[in-house]
Amino acid sequence: MQKSVFFLLFLAFVTMSFVKQETVWLDKDLKKTQQDKASYYRTGTALKGEVIFYFKSRNIYRKVFYDNQKPAGNFLEYYESGELKEAGAYAQGVREGNWKVYYKNGKIRQKGRYSKGEKVGVWKTFYKNN
Repeated sequence: MQKSVFFLLFLAFVTMSFVKQETVWLDKDLKKTQQDKASYYRTGTALKGEVIFYFKSRNIYRKVFYDNQKPAGNFLEYYESGELKEAGAYAQGVREGNWKVYYKNGKIRQKGRYSKGEKVGVWKTFYKNN
């Protein structure tokens, strides 16, 4: 009985060791850096599937979907206080489709469309009313 309990505890410890992900510290340009120089971080080294970037304050900075190490899919960026700042999508590493930029109060600041990473068509800007 005692050996099986010890074995189960050992197995749980080994499993948790493999699950723990590395923290990657990033500077303001999202380049790898040291923790004391970092503005952001993410966990895990792979850019695959949904990747969440965090402010050093542990609040979410960005949620990005990756495919083949490139952004591909929904993109969300937040203010440090937690409000949505920008929303859109990527295709093969470039901005594609409809994008919106928000003020901290949640109102739309700007909206328009991207095609192959370039702004196209009419972009509307909404000015803040006090």
